[in-house]
Amino acid sequence: MREVRTLLEAAEVVARLREKDESALRYVMDRYGDNLLRTAYLLVKDRQAAEEAVQDTFLQAFRKIAQLNHPDQLHAWLVRIVVNRCRMQQRTWSWRHIFPTLGEKRLLLESDEPGPEEMFFDQWQSGSVSHAIHQLAYNYREVITLYYYHEMPIAEISGQLALNLNTVKARLARGRAQLKDILNREQEARP
Repeated sequence: MREVRTLLEAAEVVARLREKDESALRYVMDRYGDNLLRTAYLLVKDRQAAEEAVQDTFLQAFRKIAQLNHPDQLHAWLVRIVVNRCRMQQRTWSWRHIFPTLGEKRLLLESDEPGPEEMFFDQWQSGSVSHAIHQLAYNYREVITLYYYHEMPIAEISGQLALNLNTVKARLARGRAQLKDILNREQEARP
């Protein structure tokens, strides 16, 4: 029953977005904003760049909502857009090449009471796993984030990123191996 309600809700929101209803856009931003921000932050390693990618995602989604053929895939479509925006940011030159950030900035989310997901993410963010993920090359960070954070199956990641299934599997395996090495080195370095 809940799944049917969610499908009807998604269809209604997409219909309102196609009519250029700004309240529907605000609803989508409230519903998916934190999730997309976390994803972008894990990929680009910078809060400002992540916020910019998410803003661009919502603007592009609002302008090109007619391209979404299946309203029930709104979330996956938004994730694809934010991943593409992050890829574009990784390719372009920016000021961070001149002024690299000093230390890692902690991603802060604005909410009164954190739910279980936020509590887990805060622990994860402040821990060494997030730091280790940020040390990976972008192509490994991308598949690791989609697989573990968004819990996407390998086939869906393959479709989202327009990669061969075996390429996604190889990147996951190499990313996991590199994460393990990074975490082991960090643990050995601790007193």
